[in-house]
Amino acid sequence: MPWDKPKPFILSIAVQPAEIDALGHVNNVVYVSWLEQCAWQHSKALGVSLADYQRLDRAMVVVRHEIDYLASAHLGDELLLGTWIVESDQRLKMRRQFQLLRPADGCTLVRATTTFVCIELSSSKPKRMPPLFSQAYGRALHNRVLAE
Repeated sequence: MPWDKPKPFILSIAVQPAEIDALGHVNNVVYVSWLEQCAWQHSKALGVSLADYQRLDRAMVVVRHEIDYLASAHLGDELLLGTWIVESDQRLKMRRQFQLLRPADGCTLVRATTTFVCIELSSSKPKRMPPLFSQAYGRALHNRVLAE
């Protein structure tokens, strides 16, 4: 697969009828849902679950999505969504990059970057990442380069 970076975490996606809009392709808001699903699955694979978020009173929440829609997905397409954690200060902020591929033709359909900030769930205020987050997400950091 022509991935932008090596060793992505990969979510397989089969386009469903409910995801198709009036123009006959996947609606743009569906891609945001796929990004969320991929990020959650990657977090779980790294050992950070929703139960951990609740137990620690912390969460990584989206503060920014940047999405480049490069080509359309259609009903029946089998897709692969890859993600990498590309930046983390291991205190408050983290950034993920995503790439959505259609293996049938090797086409990249979407490239996206999402910025997350750690908050305290009970107050919704920014709070330092607990060690579980900084360690798990830090281990997955692409090229293990920490942001300033």
